[in-house]
Amino acid sequence: MSRERVNAAIVGVGGCLPEKVLTNEELAQMFSVDAEWIEQRTGIKERRTADASQAASDLGVVAAERALAQAGISASEVDLIIVATTLGDMQTPSTACIIQERLGIKNVPAFDLSAACTGFVYALTVGAQFIANEFYRTILVIGVDLGSKMVNWSDRDTCILFADGAGAVLLRPAKPGYGFLAMQIGADGSGSRSLQIPAGGSRMPVTPEIIEAKLNKVCMNGFRIFSFAMKKIAEVTEQALTAAGIRKEDVNLIIPSQANLRIIEASMRLLEFPMEKVMVNLDKYGNMSAASIPIALGEAVADGRIKPGDVIVLTGVGAGTTWGSIVIRWG
Repeated sequence: MSRERVNAAIVGVGGCLPEKVLTNEELAQMFSVDAEWIEQRTGIKERRTADASQAASDLGVVAAERALAQAGISASEVDLIIVATTLGDMQTPSTACIIQERLGIKNVPAFDLSAACTGFVYALTVGAQFIANEFYRTILVIGVDLGSKMVNWSDRDTCILFADGAGAVLLRPAKPGYGFLAMQIGADGSGSRSLQIPAGGSRMPVTPEIIEAKLNKVCMNGFRIFSFAMKKIAEVTEQALTAAGIRKEDVNLIIPSQANLRIIEASMRLLEFPMEKVMVNLDKYGNMSAASIPIALGEAVADGRIKPGDVIVLTGVGAGTTWGSIVIRWG
């Protein structure tokens, strides 16, 4: 007799945002545009930016500590650490290992995962497999990105979008019928040039000339990303709901990656899903890439928008091009 699959459940959520607020008015002065133009184009009113001394692990540690505290779980109980990030503290070691040491967690595996804005969904999907196989019982998953340190501050199209933050969750086995009901992830490498940081890897090591040309910063084709993202978010969400056997009408809340309000609204129109049941907070925080979904999730829980038994969907599209959705029965 085959055993019933063990689902993963989120049992604790925590977030960390830098104190510094960067408003549209400040950016408007930099680029001689109207603050309203930025909001109309992106849906963002302000965003958070880290100071020069802060790195990914600094925000990630605080988010992890808050998730552990909310769950009532000791750091010593963590079996595995997965960090989704685009720009960690350094090339090596992994930011996960740095966070592990700072949390005082000994002798457990820790690794980074890169899937840009979809990174947190990818990391949850990986963690859920270890729960399902009963390999690990308590998994710490962190999404952290410092977009302000990835952008070219003379490029208006990118620096108005990206921001900084970290979110973390604790995964444990769910009771039957709850937790992660279905997961769908995918990628299409032919879209890899739509959003990339060309330099800094083995293809194009950083040199003074590279830095002068700003090739170690984000380069983006916004039109291609918009067209692809709105269709793929709707598509992968439909696929995940079908796999879970859940109707759209029974979904209480969708939490998409917070890249751009126009992308979110367009994808929900394609999905034929009401915006009043969609969690949006990018107006306050901007696009925090891998941190966007966990921070939005934490806010939704704190605001009472998610209750035990609710069906929620985490969904997003990121550079790569990557995409993913997870259907969860909360509790």
